[in-house]
Amino acid sequence: MTPSFPIEFCVLFLGVVLLLADAFFPDMDKRKLAHIALVWLGGFLVATFFLRPALLWASPAGFYLADPLGIFFKQFALVATMLTLVLAIEYAPVVERAIPGSKPGAGLGEFFILPVFTCAGLMWMASAADFIMIFCALELVTISFYIQVAYLRKCPASLEAGTKFLILGALSTGFLVYGITWIYGLSGQTGLSAIAGAFAGIPAIPQSSQTALLFGLGLVLVALGFKVAAAPFQFWVPDVYHGAPTPVTAFLSVGSKAAGFVVLMRVLGPFLTVPEIETRVITVLQVLAGITLIYGNLAAMPQTNLKRLLGYSSIAHAGYLLMGVASVGSPLAGRAIVFYLVGYLLMTFLAFLILIPVAKAAGGDDIAHFNGLGRRSPGLALAMLLAMLSLAGLPFTVGFLGKFFIFEAAMQEQQYFLVAIGVVTVACGFYYYLKVVRAMYWQPVPVDAAPVEFSPLGRFAAAFLAALILIVGIFPKPILDILP
Repeated sequence: MTPSFPIEFCVLFLGVVLLLADAFFPDMDKRKLAHIALVWLGGFLVATFFLRPALLWASPAGFYLADPLGIFFKQFALVATMLTLVLAIEYAPVVERAIPGSKPGAGLGEFFILPVFTCAGLMWMASAADFIMIFCALELVTISFYIQVAYLRKCPASLEAGTKFLILGALSTGFLVYGITWIYGLSGQTGLSAIAGAFAGIPAIPQSSQTALLFGLGLVLVALGFKVAAAPFQFWVPDVYHGAPTPVTAFLSVGSKAAGFVVLMRVLGPFLTVPEIETRVITVLQVLAGITLIYGNLAAMPQTNLKRLLGYSSIAHAGYLLMGVASVGSPLAGRAIVFYLVGYLLMTFLAFLILIPVAKAAGGDDIAHFNGLGRRSPGLALAMLLAMLSLAGLPFTVGFLGKFFIFEAAMQEQQYFLVAIGVVTVACGFYYYLKVVRAMYWQPVPVDAAPVEFSPLGRFAAAFLAALILIVGIFPKPILDILP
């Protein structure tokens, strides 16, 4: 094992080198940049398995924490970025049509490079143990997503999505900074461990300070609620997910959500050690989880567009994850959240990976465009079937085990009402996910259906993700053994 080091700098340096290559070699095939990024990110992923957990850059509080959780989510961010690049390669023809340029491939280079910078921000978020570090990493991620969401300049939906994401992202940043200010004013610290130490040294926190502390933490929770798409802060999700380029939607749905929950778990740690406010914080999390579950699932049921359906279902999955966060007293809760996020990565990227070639062939991403896919392209239909069944939580898939572990953690904390809501909303999920299955296998093939073209790289990635959904769903122990 080698000492841990900020591998994010390597990812950031890779992004800079790719930008220079794009600028100085304008006639090269821009897809080569994506392939180069895939190779190097794969190398960085291998390197992370040789890192030793350590506290780095240790100020009195320590603001960069390379613990097992941080290292695992660095690996998570690298895998999510690599899958995003695979989706981006498949999506390249759409980008070329939507971005005017004097040369073929204009704008493709930046489309492949921006996820690399986002990856660096996500990796920093995974190790952030100080509010200043959290803010800086979060802004790096958010600013890069602003550009990616509005990337299709000739597409009004993409521009509208980018505008909404920018405005609401700036609003959530304001909540975060104001909340950090309140907490700093009460504790005199920005490091999470130092904040915990400051509160531990006080025998009894006065009522006025408790109220101020809860107010500051509430503002931070509002900001993080925007990032993880929790109700009632989710109203940006459907339009942004629908209007953004499909690879960006997948990356935003998985990478940003995972990093947001890592930050949420780290931020809540110091405050859940304060007996005077622990119960009230848990109650707020329970309410957020229940509202998010109900809204996300009910709003997804009438959807006819697959990207909007996956957007609303992303809100629902945030509800299940919040149920795990609200059950933080259970020894199973942390691992349940991490396992759920791993399964969510596999399921969501597979669904979006199949959506891209189908949407290119049909000219749209409505569920109706999947009509007859089981006869037009049996392999793609089977992969989408596995993705939908796993997202719904069918047994012998990773989605089922993810929900099972979350429910078990909630039962250990006696949150029976939340579990009841979760069971009912799982049934709702079967209804709207199986609409896609019905379209693929029970609807006739359209008379004007075009052949669905899929690259060898895309087929390999889809087969790999589909296999993992089943393997991890049936034999979860190897994954559970490496979870932090």
